[in-house]
Amino acid sequence: MKISKHRSNGIRKILRLRYPNVKTQLFHANPFQLLIATILSAQCTDRQVNSVTPGLFAAFPTPEDFATAPIKEIEKKIHSTGFFHNKARHIQNCSKVLLKNFKGKVPETIDELTSLPGVGRKTANVALAAAFNTPAMVVDTHVSRISQRLGLTTNKDPVKIEFDLMKVIPKKDWNDFGLHLIYFGREICNARKPACPDCPLNSLCEWEDKRAG
Repeated sequence: MKISKHRSNGIRKILRLRYPNVKTQLFHANPFQLLIATILSAQCTDRQVNSVTPGLFAAFPTPEDFATAPIKEIEKKIHSTGFFHNKARHIQNCSKVLLKNFKGKVPETIDELTSLPGVGRKTANVALAAAFNTPAMVVDTHVSRISQRLGLTTNKDPVKIEFDLMKVIPKKDWNDFGLHLIYFGREICNARKPACPDCPLNSLCEWEDKRAG
């Protein structure tokens, strides 16, 4: 699939103007907290995660604390984020592997990050971008949906979408572009009732189901 450079540049320019200052909405004080918060954000809103993490990190401030905590105590703290059995197990096992293989420090490469239990490419890319300022293309549900609607990818698999976007977006803009689409998805291009008539990208959008502006 060949994407017009003029069109992709136009999309980036409009999004930059609309959202000049973007950053992850997950509260965190260090890379480890961001990693745990991102694991919790699966199938959960950032707002709900942010309501849970202050108490969670007060109780378990380090990988050592999570690794040695009774699993039921972790589950209790994260219950409201959903899928708490799996998330608690992932968080505890991730902490154990961090201690065993990385001396308790969050690694800074995609391969090392995805070697951690519960850490897929999306979570790893969030950590790379937000904690280490390393170029990374985060693909969450917003990025997946909007990049398909805009005609920037024909794929539905998140990994394939990630690589498609990396081809058409300059590397220096990867971090911001993912966040731009996330902000845009929350404000305008939501899943069920996108505000197409008010959309600043309407003229550049190839989605066949869009509503006329």
